[in-house]
Amino acid sequence: MRSRKSSLPPLSEQASLPWHPHQGLVAGVDEAGRGPLAGPVVAAAVILDDLRPISGLADSKKLTAARREALFDEIRAKALCCSIAEASVEEIDRLNILQATLLAMRRAVLGLRLKPALVLVDGNRLPVLDVPAEAIVKGDALVPAISAASILAKVHRDRWCAQVHEQFPQYGFAGHKGYGTAAHLAALQAHGACPLHRRSFAPVAQHWRPEESVRP
Repeated sequence: MRSRKSSLPPLSEQASLPWHPHQGLVAGVDEAGRGPLAGPVVAAAVILDDLRPISGLADSKKLTAARREALFDEIRAKALCCSIAEASVEEIDRLNILQATLLAMRRAVLGLRLKPALVLVDGNRLPVLDVPAEAIVKGDALVPAISAASILAKVHRDRWCAQVHEQFPQYGFAGHKGYGTAAHLAALQAHGACPLHRRSFAPVAQHWRPEESVRP
């Protein structure tokens, strides 16, 4: 069986980053859905295969929806392994959004079929893990494995929004993806909150009426 070495960015990109090359499998981790007013926060973990490179990996926010969808399928097909996990609305309201995000990241790493020697996480906070980890600000633009994770998390959550739009069309989830747009805030004003909304977020709390919460 051929040995596989993990990919890190070129040395020119590594110069200012707080890690050193490691031998072994490297997992990239990113999240989607910290800011929206509704739905779970999603995290993904990806270990890429150097023998099956994927071109065009980038921060998911800089890609078109069609390109993200195509890369989602390619990542799932070519990565050594990948994992997508969530923290629920209930967990977000109970723990707070930061802790729920870290929980989703931990679940994503634990869900990997292979155990990484190093985990690289986008941002400046790390989940509790039993393997070495580094937080990298703007890592989704610097580390291919983190870019891949950002794409998996974003597409998974966008698909969730499309599904719940069918249950609660009055909120327009398919369009704004749960973010606090003017249209979403107007829908909250008109209809109150539904069970998918995050009650701990101020714009939702203003319109949360448990006895009247909208159901499909």
